[in-house]
Amino acid sequence: MSDALGRPKQSSHRSAEHGGISMSAGHDTHGHDDHHHHEDEGPHSTVKGYTIGFVLSVILTVIPFWLVMGKVFDNSSTTAFVILGFAAVQMVVHMIYFLHMNTKVEGGWSMLALVFTLVLVVITLAGSLWVMYHLNHNMMPSLHDMKNMP
Repeated sequence: MSDALGRPKQSSHRSAEHGGISMSAGHDTHGHDDHHHHEDEGPHSTVKGYTIGFVLSVILTVIPFWLVMGKVFDNSSTTAFVILGFAAVQMVVHMIYFLHMNTKVEGGWSMLALVFTLVLVVITLAGSLWVMYHLNHNMMPSLHDMKNMP
């Protein structure tokens, strides 16, 4: 066997009797030290998978658009919460069908990184909103205080 440059291909394997690495030319050996696991590569998407993801994304976009344009709910806060729910579902659809994220890819590390990122985002947003609310509440003068100012 030869590599792309025409040189003889060499492979390495552990020699049990010498405890080291021996080089053998002319044949490939596939020992138990091979760390290339093909089952960890994750799912390979098909046209059907992309089509399902696309159709779900269109549906999850059209329904909130219809909710707003048709004024389905009287209360705008209810509409906003429903749209946020659809947005969360659409993010999950994108992560599954387009980013191919699941617990099997990369030994689960990509999902763990996603969870860690979400925790940091929630802490940051909640802390920011909490600080802004208290700054507004504690720093803004009330109407009563404004009347007493010179």
